Amino acid sequence: MRLAYTLLFWAAVALAVVVPVAFAATSEYLAWRDPIYIAAGLAGVVALCLALVQPLLAGGWAPGLHPMRGRRVHVAGLWITSPPDIEDALFMRSPTPFSVWGVAAMWALFAAAMLAALRRRLSPLVWRAGHTSLVGIVVIGGVIHAMLIEGTMETTSKAVLCGLVVVATIAAAAAPWLRTRSRSLGKR
Repeated sequence: MRLAYTLLFWAAVALAVVVPVAFAATSEYLAWRDPIYIAAGLAGVVALCLALVQPLLAGGWAPGLHPMRGRRVHVAGLWITSPPDIEDALFMRSPTPFSVWGVAAMWALFAAAMLAALRRRLSPLVWRAGHTSLVGIVVIGGVIHAMLIEGTMETTSKAVLCGLVVVATIAAAAAPWLRTRSRSLGKR
């Protein structure tokens, strides 16, 4: 039963990730583009896909991985998938509205990573509230950024993936609170 659950879980995650990447890789928007444009566009798609995996790892829900190992992979994945941004976007000079959302998400991601590095020096309550708030900004900014871009990603798979990212993030953020609440109700 456990093996079946593990296989089903990872198959569902793979499907949720592979379909948008496959659609993006065959996008007509990439047909005549330079390699750097293609790499940047696909890096964004992969980063959005890994945004789905991040809360699953952080929440300790990835079967086959010990929760602590999942959290380490979660942190390493953030460094690997952060694609380089365009100078205009970083200086908020870009005329595109999606740029501001992407840059806000990027800076929140850096702040969340810095807060994670300081985790042992902070109280659990302060760390959880700060990290959860920053990750919320990352997810909201990243989803809005992705949805505003008309290009590499196919619209329906992008919307489904963004919805899954939001649901997984909310679930991961709410899980510790729900566990604490259910324990306190069980003691009554």
